Amino acid sequence: MGTSCKQQEKEPPKPNILWIIADDLGTDLACYGTPLVKTPNLDKLAAEGTRFTNLFTICAVCSPSRSALVTGMYPVSINCHQHRTHFKKPLPDGIKPVTVYFREAGYFVCNGSVTDLNRPGKQDYNFIADSNMYDGTEWTLRKPGQPFFAQVQIFGPHREFQRDHQNPVNADSIKLPPYYPDHSLARQDWALYLENIQLVDRQVGEILKRLDDDGLTDSTVIFFFGDQGRPHVRAKQFLYDGGIRTPLIIKWPGHIDRESVDTRLISNIDLPITSMVLAGIEPPDYIQGIDFLRTADPIRNAIYAMRDRRDETVDRIRCVRTENYKYIRNFYPDRPYSQFNAYKKHQYPVLTLMQVLYKRGELDTIQARFMASERPAEELYDVINDPFEINNLAGNENYADILEEMRGMLDEWLEEYDKGEYPENPEEIAYWEKTMKENFKERMASRGLSSDISDEEFLDYWNRHLTPTVKENQ
Repeated sequence: MGTSCKQQEKEPPKPNILWIIADDLGTDLACYGTPLVKTPNLDKLAAEGTRFTNLFTICAVCSPSRSALVTGMYPVSINCHQHRTHFKKPLPDGIKPVTVYFREAGYFVCNGSVTDLNRPGKQDYNFIADSNMYDGTEWTLRKPGQPFFAQVQIFGPHREFQRDHQNPVNADSIKLPPYYPDHSLARQDWALYLENIQLVDRQVGEILKRLDDDGLTDSTVIFFFGDQGRPHVRAKQFLYDGGIRTPLIIKWPGHIDRESVDTRLISNIDLPITSMVLAGIEPPDYIQGIDFLRTADPIRNAIYAMRDRRDETVDRIRCVRTENYKYIRNFYPDRPYSQFNAYKKHQYPVLTLMQVLYKRGELDTIQARFMASERPAEELYDVINDPFEINNLAGNENYADILEEMRGMLDEWLEEYDKGEYPENPEEIAYWEKTMKENFKERMASRGLSSDISDEEFLDYWNRHLTPTVKENQ
């Protein structure tokens, strides 16, 4: 079902725009079909607005994704595609954060943290940002009657996971994707992820209550979404749907359809231009996103996503996804998917689990593929019949025409938008190799572990420490 803004007889005052952004959130909400998780506030928000089922982020990691979100530009077109960057550069001439346009239109622009709205929210951008990019941290600081464009940042369900002692999730009830081993450690890790989503839901409830208490609910367009997909192996940092698909719920009383579902393909670079149009702001010609609320028709026949260096881990992957198929191009097929990444190694217990089971020969063919020493140059998936993206059709003659078509689509996109610097400055890579090595050593020491611990010893640590959550008053 499509969604469009309802026509008004009289020109309404400028609406407030509120972005509630969660870190590392897949579509694992009750209203998206995950019965084990309790998300009453988000379920209510979806019932009062429109739930979008096909929002994809341009990247599966925060800093380039957020750089795209605040500019409406593909990160590779503004040299913001690496995560993270130490030797940052300004945005290209003529490119401005969307906050500038909101401010010029008379909006109060703020960015705060859900845990403390007196503290700035996440500003993980890959460019040198103006210190005056935001007017403050919360909407109450604006002038009387002034409309606001606000971002409220929620850290969860980003790792390290926090426990929900009110509603623990039973790991024995978890059904894992087939690319993970059905192991108690993997199920417990996933259960904690769902518990963190429940904590996110409560924080969303606090934000919405504050908005309501301030009498602003009816005059505010509420966007809820994630900056990328799940914080799990083969999800975050990668271009499978688990890494780039996230919820999107929009509510605007009297203007946006209630209890509706929109299945159109949408990219997160479409969110800024859509918000600008809602605010009556004329978007600059250079913005690469598309406004999706002025029409109920499809706005895209495909979305595109990218992966480059993530911390110290050098890589380059691109994908194009249509409604039915996904094509992935691996520019470094000689490298493993699971090449070392300090952040993932010290935060992802299932990574160590799979590395140990792979060495033991205890992973099945599907699970072992992600642990292999190399990868195919091309991947093609039927995302309708193969939603877990495990049956690579790139070598199947029956899909040769589709493969050729999607190759061409990606080639055209690369030619038009992929203006990134290759190879990257070696000083940048060296900086992050050193930084993440030190980070890994410090993080492991905080657990009482050595940075050169064996996989088997680290797995033993996780088996001892990753235990079920104890319910309050139990």
